[in-house]
Parts: sequence; C-alpha cells; structure tokens
Amino acid sequence: MLKHIPNILTILRFIFIPIILYFIFTGNYVLGIVFFTISGITDVLDGFIARKFNLVSNFGKLMDPLADKLTQISVLACLVKVNIIPFWILVIVILKELLMVVGASFLYGKDVVVYSKWYGKLATVLFYLAIVISLITKLLGLTGFWSNFDLLIYCIALACTVFSLIMYVKCLYQGGFIDKSDLKAENKNAVVKPKK
Repeated sequence: MLKHIPNILTILRFIFIPIILYFIFTGNYVLGIVFFTISGITDVLDGFIARKFNLVSNFGKLMDPLADKLTQISVLACLVKVNIIPFWILVIVILKELLMVVGASFLYGKDVVVYSKWYGKLATVLFYLAIVISLITKLLGLTGFWSNFDLLIYCIALACTVFSLIMYVKCLYQGGFIDKSDLKAENKNAVVKPKK
C-alpha cells in the first residue's frame, strides 16, 4: 500500500485543481486558500515519501511535475480572470513552460535527465506563497504596502523562473544535448534520395 501513496497524492493534486478554481471564482477565498495549501503540502509529501522509501515510479516522474505546473498555471489564470493579478504574470509563466517543453523535445530518445535545481524549486515555492498572499490580501481587503506585496513576490518568483530557464538551456548546450552535429544528422536523414 505504501508504494502507491506518492502516486495517490499526485492524483489528489489533479482533483484539487477544479475545487480550488471553483472556490476562487465564487469568492470563497478561505476554502480556496485551504485547498491550495493542502495541494502544496501533498506536493511536498509525495516527493519526500518517494525519495525516503525509494518509491520513485515512471508515473510519478511524469505526472508529479505535470500536476505542479497545471495547478500553478490554472490558479494564476483564475486570479487573472477575477482581476486579482495582472495578465503579464501569466504570460511569462506560460512562455517559460512552452520553452521548457521545446527544450525537452531535444532530449527525447536520449538517455538523460535534467534534474530540477534549487532555483526552480525556489520559484515554485515563491509562486505558491505569492498566490496565498494574493488571496489573503483580497479576502481581508488590505491596502497600501500589502496590496503590492504579492506583486513583489511574483516578480522575485518570475526572476527565479527566468533564471531557471536560462540555466536549463545552458545545461542542454554544455551537456552536448543540443549541438550542430545533431541538427546536421537530422537534416541528412530528412533528405529524400531520388529513385533510380
């Protein structure tokens, strides 16, 4: 039973997404914060349990980061929709994720894994923190410094996420996963030989 706990926690995060969005859309920020916080806790727990008891699975390696990104982007999009945060924050996050997908395509079929670094994890934690602060600020109707405090955290999180993207691309080039020989080989294979 223990071996299934990390995957169960990951599945729970997918289930929590529409619940969190529903509460934010309906203005029930307290329950939105509660379920979003529980989602974040399950994220930490499933990773800890998987590593502690050597329960890492292919399902977890694929679905865990997907659950993270889907939760983050969905909630940010929801906050944009209800006019809690500006649209440009969501745009930068989506562009970064799209570029990460393009980078991952270069690794397809190669026996290599680019592990998450501390700055990527820091960005995720800061986004979670900023989202909670945004909801608390809206819930309590805070003004002045507090009305812009979440924006400051978002900017720091975005700086970390852009830095993470730069280091990801750098890692691909330094590791030789993207080079001219790969591109030449692909172009050579793409040439159609004329029929005799």
